[in-house]
Amino acid sequence: MVNKNIQIATVGGGCFWCTEAVFQEVKGVEKVESGYSGGHVPGHPTYREVCSGLTGHAEVIQITFDETIISYEDILMIFMTTHDPTTLNKQGADVGTQYRSVIYFHDENQKKIVEKVVEKVAEYYDNPIVTEVGPLDVFYKAEDEHQDYYRNNKEQGYCSFVITPKLSKLRKLYGDRLK
Repeated sequence: MVNKNIQIATVGGGCFWCTEAVFQEVKGVEKVESGYSGGHVPGHPTYREVCSGLTGHAEVIQITFDETIISYEDILMIFMTTHDPTTLNKQGADVGTQYRSVIYFHDENQKKIVEKVVEKVAEYYDNPIVTEVGPLDVFYKAEDEHQDYYRNNKEQGYCSFVITPKLSKLRKLYGDRLK
């Protein structure tokens, strides 16, 4: 039996390890997969190719969620407030087009919600929102070692210094929305 309440969101906000870790903690999220989207080179890209910046892909995640527990709008609000949507091709020390802020919508309804959320959060930032918004073309799942990265590598330096503080911000802002 197919659950019609299950939806998918595709977003990128810098390194996919960070956004994956954030959404794995959110109530109503059933699955988070790291991957690549938005490129101009045909075929399934590798992490090394994407990191070169030559494929045009962004590091993204696909979030499978139950909309009876959390709405697409709430997913986007969490996304837009747990990374910096005002920095072009950059999140913290991660620099390059693969780290751009992106939202790839899956249908016209999602597109309308994206536009509403971007407009709503813009008033909270001093600089303009530079998040790329467009239709999802294709999602390529990243290699296995990039799935559940934070859960499997909490002691690694990047996780300790970049992801753990991001999760602290998530808990402070959205404690009532977490598993």
